[in-house]
Amino acid sequence: MTLSAAHNESGALPPSIVLDPQAERFSSGEGWLKSDGVVHSVGYNGRPGAFADVACRAAFPAATRIAMPSLEAAVRSVAHGEVDRILLPCENSLVGRVPDVHRLVPDSGLHIVGEHFQRVEHCLMAPRGASLAGIRRVHSHPVALGQISRLIAALDLEVVAASTTSHAAEIVALRDDPSEAAIASDVAADLYGLQVLKRNVEDDPHNTTRFYVLSAEPQPLENEPQPLTTIVFRTENRPGCLYHAIAGFADSGINMTKLESYLVGGQFVPSRFLCEFEGDPRMPAVAAALGILGQHAREIVVLGTFPMAGHHLRTRSDETLRPRGNEPPPAFQWTDDQTEGGR
Repeated sequence: MTLSAAHNESGALPPSIVLDPQAERFSSGEGWLKSDGVVHSVGYNGRPGAFADVACRAAFPAATRIAMPSLEAAVRSVAHGEVDRILLPCENSLVGRVPDVHRLVPDSGLHIVGEHFQRVEHCLMAPRGASLAGIRRVHSHPVALGQISRLIAALDLEVVAASTTSHAAEIVALRDDPSEAAIASDVAADLYGLQVLKRNVEDDPHNTTRFYVLSAEPQPLENEPQPLTTIVFRTENRPGCLYHAIAGFADSGINMTKLESYLVGGQFVPSRFLCEFEGDPRMPAVAAALGILGQHAREIVVLGTFPMAGHHLRTRSDETLRPRGNEPPPAFQWTDDQTEGGR
């Protein structure tokens, strides 16, 4: 969905600008779900037991979950109608954004129709009979390994990267070596028959991953009290251009929840910006802000307008930002009698 840079003197989007090629269907309230209005299948990148699988179970408990070998394959699956939805991770509270998703989604032709916040609870797991004292190596995805630095230091572990957390669990299960452990979800422990030695070993107790819910078609919002819109846009690389481009959001009282730049086309300049804000482009105040943005942007692409998961998920608590220092917390000073029961 591309908005042209046309504008009128009032700053509002003129009638000639179409927010979506199927705007008439959008405004009439027709849906793009299957006739029974149910999401029957949802795809994700990874293997069964990965945290994307866990997120799908929570977001769409009645849907069939289909694992995909790559992000690109997941995008193709929903674009070709093989699944109704896909869940793709877009950012994590500890490590920040997921770059590949920012690269893929804007050019995919898909629409963001929802968001899901998944609490990431890492479990240390090993073959049955293993003990904490005997663990020498830990396998997991590099992002997950970066979220358990205190555990690694406390147990003096060698780290081994794996393609996904669930793949790490599978490797450890196949090797059946009591000195090898994995970091993955408790679902992965069940799937691969591993014993959970310790739960919640992540460095931060608020470790959460946000997922975009994507569809091949936009979904109508009827009287949604808290809509959220995601766009990408480009500006000229000159002083003050970004400042003037986004000034309309402040002037119109639109709360911007995210603004970040990223590189495209191999150029080391902030050539594309991803922006999220509260509101619907059909609202007069939002249309006015987008009109001003259109005066300064070479391209504006609306990736989706969808229900916000909740304001409380975006409220920062200064209490949670206090530094912990370099010493591992007491919970990481384990002995074998603290091992979780077998699963």
